[in-house]
Amino acid sequence: MKPVAIFRHMPTEGPAYFATYLERKKIPYRVIAIDAGEAVPADAAAFAGLCFMGGPMSVNDDLPWIAQELALIRDAVARDVPVLGHCLGGQLMAKALGAPVTRNPVKEIGWGEVEVLPTAITAQWLGGDLSSFLSFHWHGETFAVPDGATRIMASAACPNQAFVMGKHFAMQCHVEMTAEMIRSWCRDWAKEVEALAGRVASVQTPAQMEQEIDDKVRALNAVADRIYDRWVEGLVK
Repeated sequence: MKPVAIFRHMPTEGPAYFATYLERKKIPYRVIAIDAGEAVPADAAAFAGLCFMGGPMSVNDDLPWIAQELALIRDAVARDVPVLGHCLGGQLMAKALGAPVTRNPVKEIGWGEVEVLPTAITAQWLGGDLSSFLSFHWHGETFAVPDGATRIMASAACPNQAFVMGKHFAMQCHVEMTAEMIRSWCRDWAKEVEALAGRVASVQTPAQMEQEIDDKVRALNAVADRIYDRWVEGLVK
């Protein structure tokens, strides 16, 4: 089987639980470390699927690899190679498919409830029994939903939390988190968002984020399993 290509944009924002999931399913994958200068492949033909992880940059930044990844996403969609996006990855998918990415009204950082919207497509990806779940968030921008895609998740702070277009699934939230990765991100909290804590309800402190962290991550990974189970069904053999 061809490998799944996983695009990492920051050393601290790797595949995390997604890699654990692929290993459990014995699905090969290759991490393409954009942060270490690895080149973006010219086309998607060599891969069973493409997965794009998060990062602190904006898809609107003038970085050479952003245009290359946007072109690769469009190539994957044209070839029917499934694409999966987490946070920045979801924003890359939206922009590649013609939808704008703009500043969210507020930063959304920490644990927050995500509503699962009741559509037929939602049931295919998440089952018909899940109306909401507690997800992890760390973003200041948001995507619009591309033409031809279906919005399937929302939150109070960010209405566009996920969209589906055929085999392709884009998220604003982070279902791939592990406790270790949350703790590593919390170490950057002071320089990034400390001034907002206490003033913005959607921004939590490290103490809040790490409260009952193992139970919360375990429940979040169970939701990720639902999404990933459906996504891998579309992988190119």
